[in-house]
Amino acid sequence: MPLPKAELHLHIEGTLEPELAFELAARNDVELPYADTHALRKAYDFDDLQSFLNLYYELMAVLRTERDFEDLANAYLARAAAQGVRHAEIFFDPQAHIARGVAMATVVEGLWRALGSSEANHGVSTRLIMCFLRDESAESALEALEAAKPHLDRITGIGLDSAEVGHPPVKFREVYEAAAALGLRRVAHAGEEGPPEYITEALDVLGVERIDHGLRCMESPELVERLARDRIPLTLCPLSNVRLRTVDTLADHPLPAMLDAGLMCTVNSDDPAYFGGYAGDNFDAVRSVLGLSEDRLRELARNSFLASFLEDDEDRRAQYLSEVEAYEF
Repeated sequence: MPLPKAELHLHIEGTLEPELAFELAARNDVELPYADTHALRKAYDFDDLQSFLNLYYELMAVLRTERDFEDLANAYLARAAAQGVRHAEIFFDPQAHIARGVAMATVVEGLWRALGSSEANHGVSTRLIMCFLRDESAESALEALEAAKPHLDRITGIGLDSAEVGHPPVKFREVYEAAAALGLRRVAHAGEEGPPEYITEALDVLGVERIDHGLRCMESPELVERLARDRIPLTLCPLSNVRLRTVDTLADHPLPAMLDAGLMCTVNSDDPAYFGGYAGDNFDAVRSVLGLSEDRLRELARNSFLASFLEDDEDRRAQYLSEVEAYEF
């Protein structure tokens, strides 16, 4: 029985395993430029964030119908549940689908077919977070928000992802203000490859409640002090950081130093099909390589539920936290 945890940094498109990619390609008559699943898996070897993103967007071509998105989400939820995930706040990238002719309704309703029955089928509660692609225009983000308006009963919040460098948070001030006016929760990727200043900007300009990644905060003692004081959650993704060369090896990961600094860290999987591990795998990796104590692991699990957007269901949050405290390693 794995340690109960919430997953707060998970791109549903990044859970597309090679086997499912080929299954959906056959279903939708899409030709993939790989001979078989083995050849495709070998392509999951990246030099940096951009080399990953190139493949990530290429493989999205197999996602066409509501059933495709339902199958994708159900496959993730089954794997996550097996690794102790009790609550998942799932990112999706509508602009990448709309750009290839797949409607917002197809994406959201397809995902909701799985998420709406996730508690019954997988024992996992869920929230859905719509991310804007920061290497697309601010106007495109506003158009995506407009397209999402009929589906806001399904969508809890907004995020900001894709290529970070050269696309500062301020670029998306207007769409974040519009989303806040609609009552949507706000998160953003910052400080993965971009500088610490992007983290500060995401907080001050976009009004985000969580920072996705945030590794590079450690370069600014003042920012670390602020994040610790204000209990701003950071959704770290250790195996992702290694695969995308943000850190050289897992042994070099700053997670222990971040915890020692009083930061509210969580551990997540990011794009697990591409980065070699789901949520539980990430916990296992940091435990074995970084030598985290049971108290530290429990702290990470506790943080994940405290940082979750469960304000509408505090009884559920309390139940999950009690499961963490009762867990026996």
